[in-house]
Amino acid sequence: MLDYLKVKHIEKPLVKSHYDSCGSRAKSLIWQWRGVWITTPCVTILVILLRLTGILQLWEWGTYDFYIRNRPLPPRDKRIVIVGIDEADIRRVGRGTIPDATLAKLLKKLKAMEPRAIGLDIYRNLPVPPGYRELVKVFQNTPNLVGIQKVVGDDRGEGVAAPPALQEKGQVGANDTPVDADNRSRRGLFYLDNKDGEIIYSFALHLALLYLEKENIRAEIVEGTDRWRVGSQVFPPFQKNDGAYVRADARGYQLLINYRGPSSHFEKVSLTDILDDRVPPDWGRDRIILIGAVGESFNDLFYTPYSSHLLAPPIPMAGVELQANFISQIISAALNERPLIKTWSEPQEWLWIFIWSGVSATVTWQWQNQTQKFLSLTLLKHLTLESAIIFLSTYIMFIWGWWLPVVPPLLAIVVSSFAITGYVAGTASLIRKTFARYHSNEIVKNLLESKEGLKIGGKRQCITVLTSDLRGFTAISEQLSSESVVEIINIYLKDILKIITKYGGSIDKLLGDGIMVLFGAPTAREDDAHRAVACAVAMQLEMKSINQKIKVLGLPALEMGIGINTGDAVVGNIGSEEHTEYTAIGWEVNLAFRIESYATGNQILISDATRAVIGTSQLRIDSTKEIRPKGISHPINIYEVGGIRDKYNLFLPKEEEILLPIEQKIPIFYLIVEGKHISNTVFKGKLVKLSQRGAEIEINRYASEDSLPLVHSNIQLNLLNPSNQSFMSEHIYGKVLRVEEASKVFYIRFTFKPRSVVEQLDSLYQSSLQP
Repeated sequence: MLDYLKVKHIEKPLVKSHYDSCGSRAKSLIWQWRGVWITTPCVTILVILLRLTGILQLWEWGTYDFYIRNRPLPPRDKRIVIVGIDEADIRRVGRGTIPDATLAKLLKKLKAMEPRAIGLDIYRNLPVPPGYRELVKVFQNTPNLVGIQKVVGDDRGEGVAAPPALQEKGQVGANDTPVDADNRSRRGLFYLDNKDGEIIYSFALHLALLYLEKENIRAEIVEGTDRWRVGSQVFPPFQKNDGAYVRADARGYQLLINYRGPSSHFEKVSLTDILDDRVPPDWGRDRIILIGAVGESFNDLFYTPYSSHLLAPPIPMAGVELQANFISQIISAALNERPLIKTWSEPQEWLWIFIWSGVSATVTWQWQNQTQKFLSLTLLKHLTLESAIIFLSTYIMFIWGWWLPVVPPLLAIVVSSFAITGYVAGTASLIRKTFARYHSNEIVKNLLESKEGLKIGGKRQCITVLTSDLRGFTAISEQLSSESVVEIINIYLKDILKIITKYGGSIDKLLGDGIMVLFGAPTAREDDAHRAVACAVAMQLEMKSINQKIKVLGLPALEMGIGINTGDAVVGNIGSEEHTEYTAIGWEVNLAFRIESYATGNQILISDATRAVIGTSQLRIDSTKEIRPKGISHPINIYEVGGIRDKYNLFLPKEEEILLPIEQKIPIFYLIVEGKHISNTVFKGKLVKLSQRGAEIEINRYASEDSLPLVHSNIQLNLLNPSNQSFMSEHIYGKVLRVEEASKVFYIRFTFKPRSVVEQLDSLYQSSLQP
């Protein structure tokens, strides 16, 4: 029992861990494909709603007609022939309407050919003398003859009655033909109800059943349904939303017409040919012979899917030919020769739209990391491919007898693709905006829109590097809370970064209070060095405004030093697939940092290379220094810049430093600051002269030369009480700018003074100014 409890105790956390892991993966999957999960159902619903409005109906009909015209044409149905009455026949009889006597003569000749059925697609509800009695007699003696009547009334609500003699024998069918909103006939009637509620067989169904009677095929209602079956073929009735139709008039028992072919596809002879015995005596044996008008003047013409042509006017089809197509469809379906045109149910069509919406959304989402240019090209390619697949698949299915939606899935893939693309573009815009906070717009554009933008590696090119640093900021930070430090940095960076952007600099790094800026990366320009110096001057000028903002907060003022160098560096994406940084590396970049380390507050130092590129005439050079940075075997010159001419015309105000002797020398001790470390060796000296920004210090004349700090070194010093040599101040920091070995004196520029020291030294300086 204990072992069992131990097992249960162990398994529970494992099971929970397993479910947690599965849940985590599911959440991750949902998030990774969020665009697809949202877009697919939304677009599907949108397309379905659009379809239900009927907006897509005309386009769908157009596609249906296109498929009808361009599918393989079946062979001519020899079971059905037409006796067409045209204008030549009218001229022969000499009247606008065929007389009853002529029609009776025609029917006798056709009856003698022993056809299975004769269809008279001519209204004969009134006599057309002469020969009316003779025609009635023929009607009464021809059991396989079917006449027509118009059941559905015209605009005035009037139909056309059947020939009375045929009506009495039940040998009449309705020749009403539904016409769509685009004036095309795509549907035929099996039967319909008259105004008294009686079922009237259609003209086509009457004739088809007469033909099939000899094949022992009958029509019957499928038990338990409202569907009709002819032989083994069930004929599903047309519903109001079948195929592309939306709320169509589906009264009666309708079918989509599976046209056999275009106009003149059925064998046709003229009335004159029959009357003059120009056809063989057995021409109509075992056939259905249709009689109807085929001339344009008879106004018995219908537009069908075959009527439309891209570069030609529409060609109508005679009503008798339309009836021939529908008769052929019923016979062929009953004999299992040709399929009916079938459609999916609405839920199946909705699923079809949903699938294509999902496919398009998924494919587009997969390419979301492409640049905008290549995403557009990829989008065009996959939309073309998906459209081709939709057209090809629906066309093949149409040949097999299935009419599937074409326009809705096409619309779904387009809308899904553009929805995803829009989302990606919006996200990219947000990424660009966010990314621009870390890099310049130029670098962001290169990364996001260039084919090589994200490639690991770099290329060598000439750039100008600007580095800046706040002097004594580390010491200032020690005196303030973390919140105050962040507040100062944000005030400083907000204004400085605007200036860098204004002059086209690419911000490479923010190193605490330091900034590294590239000019000429990723795109080099002729004025890179000029813009870098102009930017540096503008930055120094902006420090006055920044310090005013900081002073309002009761925080200490800031001073910035800037170094600039021009030279070749490797620029690009440095790192690995796990982490990449767009930056510049090389000795020239390091030299810019070395030069900046020599700059005091409010000072701009440039290398000889930068000076040479810009030209001395364009710069105000305030001083020249010879330095020997770490890593260089020989001294180099650097130049203090006070301004730049030409189109920028920016200059720093010249500050004349006045060193005044102090009435009573102040003892100090100092330590050398080496990088981030302070040496342990203590040196003594005295502060003998003072200015607003610096001081002159002398050491004991008998001290060794090693006691003097090196030029450009940094020191930490403290003021001592002259009476007891105790600490009289907090730590002060400065940079050694001049050393006079003979007199054992060196000059420092203050880089940080505590508030208490500022007041103390200002008081000493003001007292020195008094005579």
